[in-house]
This record gives sequence, structure tokens and C-alpha cells, in this order.
Amino acid sequence: MNKYPFTAIEKKWQEYWQDNKTFRVTEDTTIPREKRVYVLDMFPYPSSAGLHVGHPEGYTATDIYCRYLRMKGYHVLHPMGFDSFGLPAENYALKTGTHPRISTEKNIRLFEKQIKALGFSYDWDRNISTHTPQYYRWTQWIFLKLWEKGLAYEAEMPINWCTKCLTGLANEEVREGLCERCNSPVERRNVRQWVLKITAYADRLLADLDKLDWSESLKLMQRNWIGRSEGANVIFPLADGKGQIEVYTTRPDTLFGATYMVLAPEHALVSELVTAEQKEQVEAYIRKASRKSDMERTDLAKEKTGVFTGGYAVNPVNKEKIPVWISDYILISYGTGAIMAVPAHDERDFEFAMEFDLPIVQVVSNDGETAELKEATTADGIAINSGQFNGLTTDEFKVRMIEWLNENNLGRKAVNYKLRDWVFSRQRYWGEPIPLVHCSSCGIVPVPYDELPLLLPEVESYKPTGTGESPLAAIKEWVNTICPKCGGKAKRETNTMPQWAGSCWYYLRYLDPGNNSQFAARDKIDYWMPVDLYVGGAEHAVLHLLYSRFWHKVLYDFGLVNTDEPFMRLINQGMILGEGGVKMSKSLGNVINPDEVIEKHGADSMRLYEMFMGPLEVSKPWSTRGITGIKRFLERVWRLAQRQLCEDEPPRELLVFLHETIKKVGHDTEHIEFNTAIAQMMIFTGELYKIDKLYRRLWEPFVLLLAPYAPHLAEELWQQAGHSPSVSKERYPVFDEALTVREVTTLVFQINGKIRARADVQTGLAGEAMEKIALEQPRIKELLAERKIVQIITVPDKLVNIVAK
Repeated sequence: MNKYPFTAIEKKWQEYWQDNKTFRVTEDTTIPREKRVYVLDMFPYPSSAGLHVGHPEGYTATDIYCRYLRMKGYHVLHPMGFDSFGLPAENYALKTGTHPRISTEKNIRLFEKQIKALGFSYDWDRNISTHTPQYYRWTQWIFLKLWEKGLAYEAEMPINWCTKCLTGLANEEVREGLCERCNSPVERRNVRQWVLKITAYADRLLADLDKLDWSESLKLMQRNWIGRSEGANVIFPLADGKGQIEVYTTRPDTLFGATYMVLAPEHALVSELVTAEQKEQVEAYIRKASRKSDMERTDLAKEKTGVFTGGYAVNPVNKEKIPVWISDYILISYGTGAIMAVPAHDERDFEFAMEFDLPIVQVVSNDGETAELKEATTADGIAINSGQFNGLTTDEFKVRMIEWLNENNLGRKAVNYKLRDWVFSRQRYWGEPIPLVHCSSCGIVPVPYDELPLLLPEVESYKPTGTGESPLAAIKEWVNTICPKCGGKAKRETNTMPQWAGSCWYYLRYLDPGNNSQFAARDKIDYWMPVDLYVGGAEHAVLHLLYSRFWHKVLYDFGLVNTDEPFMRLINQGMILGEGGVKMSKSLGNVINPDEVIEKHGADSMRLYEMFMGPLEVSKPWSTRGITGIKRFLERVWRLAQRQLCEDEPPRELLVFLHETIKKVGHDTEHIEFNTAIAQMMIFTGELYKIDKLYRRLWEPFVLLLAPYAPHLAEELWQQAGHSPSVSKERYPVFDEALTVREVTTLVFQINGKIRARADVQTGLAGEAMEKIALEQPRIKELLAERKIVQIITVPDKLVNIVAK
């Protein structure tokens, strides 16, 4: 018998799909809106390492779903592209001298080859790459729209600065205060940045989460990142009468317990507060703090550090003089860069106070009595040690305190967000040029829309300038330009956009990738948007999704898109771990290359295995034994196909099994429960294997069920059965409900929960009839001969359990 020739089959059908543009889709207006579906994958960054087996997990899931939907009569948009600007290509250029465009486009060709080798049904005519001028022209265009709306502004902002690489680093590139690339010390340095005012959309970004079919855990991550809270801004006058410190607190009811204050080391008041005795310590601490990233500084597990400035503020409610400290766990970029510390009722403040022997005053109690505190108590309660406010509940006290602060001009009610405005610029080469010009007469002037794209110039060196500016700043012939407004001498903006920029709106460019007059025609936006299903990794659960939602809402406010949310349903696939359940990494040598898997087992085996490993959202370990088992299943299907097709009517029990399988596989595929659908197909083929004949009426529906999962093999089997391609254009099998009900079922008979007998009976028996049959079973009679029946429990069509003493 012929061995399953998966290599030849897969090559044949991949070429067929490509040559015939099988999955190309157009905007057919005769198709009703409810029959159109937009399914989107988070597009990959084309790294030099190529795909790993984690990438195809989400891609396989969406491909199965899209193939299923097409067979159910839906018009499906399913595109793919590449997020091709970014740091790795620039870092590679610095090491090797290879232009980022050359290495990026080489990597894209590799990714495309690997993706096509898995048989995914993308419409490749819609392929986009964010680094191409045809694409980033519209990224720049959208940036100018943000500028028009007052949502882009310039500011001095602290960045991570590598003292050896002489360039800014992302937080992710800093490890324990050292540069990940060269292991040199990293410090904080203020650099001119472009910032997007995402905070202007904070309330809408928060409220509109309720419209979305996303997991509650993912919504919670976004809510926590936005971090809306209500409280008060409170003014603490400086003890010397020469200024004040303003803080935000969600617990104004605890003001009487504020026993010290803490400023960020970068706070402007530090230099005014510090005394001569403390100056040396404070300056040394500031230098040390500048070498840490924000993530390191705010790590809750880290040891608390700080220095007293020597200065004091006055608590506005009790007029107590309280010391002002600096500590690196306070960030200048969050709130006012200062806090009032209430150690009795804040865990971090409590740890800090214990470390530096600062006073702890309890002002909230669960019973109105003072107690000795061994840890901070953060719960609401009754006010104590709070003057005229004693006895009030926390909620009452918050309202009264805000009123008191307002009346005494010492504070006001406030709403605050953890969300910061988005630092949008990068001091890099490999990114979209920001289309703005600096003119000494006119100020900042946008590049005219009709002059876009502002092209990224060719450069000989990607080395940073050392001034905090991008390598573009060294290209004088590019930097020096003419002001679009007055015609005088001007200079181009030399910062570039972050990698997030291109991925903020790529789902819209897929709709109309060849359009040279707009980012996408409105009729195509109306035809497809919003995205019905978006699948990708949980690592993008916050920033990418938040930034995309922000840009989309801005476009909606301009009347350029038809919805105020881009992604209606979202699924995060779980990670594929290495064997043994550890994360795959090069250092551990446990990374699985999909090319090797396909060569040894075939693309269909890999697709099926990744879906059979477990539920899509759950992380699961790779198993070489597991994929071998899946390959054996497909080999078995292939061997079945070598039998002569029989035109006879199959036995009824096999028809029942077929229709049960159609019902189960269809339901599970629709609900993205692929592992259980595959299991059902395995059981069905096992039944086919038990009989000598291969009935056409059983076989062809099975091939159609298999088609979304193992499309190469299904195409071949469909053609072998005498049909013309493509099987993906066929209608999905429909089950007959009457044939999903078995006329005969096997009843299980138990005594005290232990199985003692079985019998085949007709389905639908009443409980009394089931009891009667159970008590007539010889083995049951024998075991009950000297026992008393206490109770009989029946489960229709399944079991009878006799409880006996």
C-alpha cells in the first residue's frame, strides 16, 4: 500500500492555491453584511530567526476557523503582513553594517515562505509591510491628523541612556541598571520627545471596554493600565514658607496619618529642599537612581531605599511639620512625582517607615479603637486620631475632607489616571520619519499632506550621534530644508516613530492596500469593519491594543472610520512551551523549528498537533511523541482512502455516527474548541477502519470535515474521490438531527457506584422501565440477594445506580 506522501501532496496544493488565488476576496456588494467576516492575526515582526512553533498556533486556529466559515457560506477577509520597522533590524545593522531594509526584506521572504509552507489561506494580494513608503506614507498622514487635533506635542522627557552606546534604550533593554546590548551602566537623561495625548481618550478607552467580546482578565489588564481613580489633590506648604508640594491621593480620609513625604529623585523641588548637610547623600542617590529603569524602580519586591532631603513640609490638616524624603520608587512621570506617606495604611509606606524609623500613626480602625500595628491596614473603617472627623466611616470622611480642603484652599476633588501620555518618538534610524519641520520664524510646521511620504534617507552609518538625537540628525542635506509655510530656512524633525506606530492601524490598510489617494476607501471600510475576530499573543494585551484603540477612536472622531472600536472579539492564544513545560529559548536549546517539523511530519500534522495539544487559550508543552501520534492518524486516513469507494447505502448505525460527528465537529469548530473536534474525527475514522467497505456517503462528508484542519490532505482525497478542486469551495456537511439520536443505547448498571452489568436498550426509556430492566439483570439479582435497596437513581439513556445496604 502506498505510504502517505505528505511532501508531494502539500507542495502540489500550495502551488495550486497560489496559482489560482483560491483565497482572494473582493468586496462583493451582493453578499449581505451578516455573511461577511473579518478575521485578523496579529502580524509578526520578521526577525532573523524566522518563525518558531509558537507563531503558527494562532495562525492555524484562525485558518481553520476561516476555512470553516467559507464552507458555511461566509465571505471571509483573512490577510497577512509584517510589522517590519523596529529595533532588532537597527541593532543588526550596527553589528554587521547591513542596511536594515536589506536584512528586513530578507527576513520577510523567509517568513512568507514558512507561512505558506503551512498552507494558511491568506489573501496574499493584500500583503503589507510597515517599512515600505507606500505604507508609512499613511502612518505619517495619521500622525498629522493627531497633530491637527492637538494630540501630539513636544516635551522634555526622561529616557534610559546608555553611556557606551550613546543612545536611548527602551525599558525592556535595561537589565539591573545595565544595557542589555553592551552591559554598560544606564542612566536617566532628559531628552526632547514627541508625545501623544492618549490621556484625552482615557475615559472612552475605559468605558468602551464594555462593548467588547474580550476575556474579563484581558479587560481588567486594560482597566488597570488606564487606572482611573477618584480622590483629591492636596497642597502641603513647605515649612520655610517658600513654596508647596501638591500630591494626589485616593485616600484623603487618611491625611491625619501622613507622617512624611516622598519625592521622585528628579523632582524640581529637591534642589530647593536639600540642606547643606544632606546635599552629598542626596546627589549620590540621584545619580544611582538615574541608572535604573522605571520597571526596576517600581518593582514591589525590591528593597526600599531613600534619603532625607533635610527639608520639611506642613501637614495641612494638623499643622504638623513632616520630613521630606526622596526615593526611586516614586516616578516623576506618574502623578505629581510626589506622595504623602501614610505608613499605617499603605504597605509600601509602612515598609519604608520601618526601614528608616519614621512615625506611624493609625487613623483608620475597624472598631473605632487604636491598635498596635504589625503591618499596614488598607481596609476601609472608622476614623480615629483625626480631630473633628473621628467616628466617620471612610466613605463619609472622604466626602467631608474634600469639602474641608476646598473651603480652606488646600485641595480639591480630582480624577487621576495611571495612564501616561504616550512617549512617541525614538532616537533611532529604522522607523517612520516624523513629518514636521522646525522653523525659527513659524515654529513647528507640518509637512504638507501632498508631500508625503517623507522618505527615510539612505545613510552610511547607523551609529547614534551621542547627543541623544537619532542618526538622522547627522545627515545635514536631509535635515536642512525649507519651511513649508514661509519658505525660509528650517530643519526637519529627526526623531522617528516607535514600532507601535505601524501596528496601530494595519488592519485598515489590509482593506485597500493599493490605494494611493487614501489609507483605505470608505466603502471598503464600511464593507468589512470592524474586525470580527482578532487572535494573538497575550504579550500585546495592553500596549498594542490600547494604542490601536486610541488611534481608531481619533480616526472615528474625524469621520474616517465607521466604528469607534476596531476589534470586537479577541482571543489570546496560550504559549507553546518546550518539552517539560519550560519556556522555549535559544539559551536552553529547546526551540522547535517548524521547518524541521514540516519536513519530518508534514504541515497538516503540525497544524493538527498544535490544535490537538489542548484548548487554544491555554499554554501547553510541545511533545515529539504527540506529533508522531497525529501523523499516524493522518497515515491511517490516507490508508482508508486507498480502498475502493462503495456506492452502497451504509448501515444505519454508521450513518448515526457520521451525523453525530458532523454535529460535534461543526459545533466545536464554530466555538474554537479544535482539540475536541479532532478527537471526534479520530473516533470516527476508528469506526470506519472496523469495516471492510469505504462508503462514499460516509467518506465524502468526513473529508469535508477534515478540510479546514488538514487542507492539503483533504484536497487530495477530494480529488481522488472524483471531484474538481478546491475542497475549500464546497459546502460544509449538514447533520440530520433525527440521525444524531441513537435508537439503541448501552445502559450501565451500578450498585453503590460500582459498575456491575451493562445492557443494550432502546433510547428514551422512562425511569421506571430502566429500574425494572436493572433489577432483572442476573448479576444484579445475585449481588442484591441478601441486601436491602435504599434508593435507585436513574440517568436517562446512561445508567441506573442502586444504593443498597
